[in-house]
Amino acid sequence: GHVRDGFVVGLGSGSTVEYAVRAMGRRVREEGIRVFCIPTSYQIQMLAAECGIPSATLFDYPRPDLSIDGADQIDRRLNMIKGGGGALALEKVVDASARSVVIIVDETKLTDRLGEGRPVPIEVLPPATPLVLRRISEMGGKGRVREGMGKVGPVITDNGNVIIDADFGIIGSPGELDAALNGIPGVVENGLFVRLATMAYVGTRELDVVVLESQKSQEAT
Repeated sequence: GHVRDGFVVGLGSGSTVEYAVRAMGRRVREEGIRVFCIPTSYQIQMLAAECGIPSATLFDYPRPDLSIDGADQIDRRLNMIKGGGGALALEKVVDASARSVVIIVDETKLTDRLGEGRPVPIEVLPPATPLVLRRISEMGGKGRVREGMGKVGPVITDNGNVIIDADFGIIGSPGELDAALNGIPGVVENGLFVRLATMAYVGTRELDVVVLESQKSQEAT
């Protein structure tokens, strides 16, 4: 219901966003609405093309009407950890550009304590890996380079970088940790998304949907 004719929609990556893309594709076919998408990964760009939704860039549309995204973990203030699929850098850029950001998750992703059982993914320029690992350790975290599947060696992002997963345990101040991580030379972006989400739809086992809303201006702690 959020997507209207003529909208430009940022698309995060992953399985929950796939459902939204397929639903949009059906509306394009059946209702004839015109929608452009700004994809955040090759995965979602290929799916959008398959569903008949043309892709554009932020150069074409610097202020998308809406961004639809998922999350690996989200708290009740709508702060999130993202990046399990490795697309966090462009996801954060697109979400920060959009007029509103709608998050779709299931209830297993909702937590009262961000960081519990969930590391923070960090996209890193490959030569900076040793420095970033050391700084994470000095900050009290445990970092490891994410290994690939289907090929030897580390995961390489769509941007040609590596991912370090850093476990900090429960994160008391997501905003402060976000700034500290992005202050490390060689860090491209990290998976803490603070004060970006406008609302979240949380699917429950009972097939209900709980809607959480946030003011983007709300102070994150």
